[in-house]
Amino acid sequence: MMTATEIRDAFLDFFASKQHKIVPSAPIVNKDDPTLMFTNAGMNQFKDFFLGNKVPDNPRIADTQKCMRVSGKHNDLEDVGYDGTHHTMFEMLGNWSIGDYFKEEAISWSWELLTEVYGIPADRL
Repeated sequence: MMTATEIRDAFLDFFASKQHKIVPSAPIVNKDDPTLMFTNAGMNQFKDFFLGNKVPDNPRIADTQKCMRVSGKHNDLEDVGYDGTHHTMFEMLGNWSIGDYFKEEAISWSWELLTEVYGIPADRL
């Protein structure tokens, strides 16, 4: 059984080996985007890249983003505390391609990460 730290480190190491730039988690309180009060998804800090407003210095990025789920599509705040699956704070692992690779590589690398790095048996996926 892997710890959360081992899962996080293995994820970042794996994508670093695939030439991804590893970036730190953005702050929970979003200061640079007036449309968001809190960071609620791993892709928030890359919004300007996806919109074409900025160009990243590396089109491959990976991160582990601390998130707060309190509004929007996944508004489950009223369910928090009633079971073991609804949380307001969570950490999202993400690998991002800004126009560099697409589904073929993403699927292949996901399979490799799950089966070879994390050791999940293929017949269980």
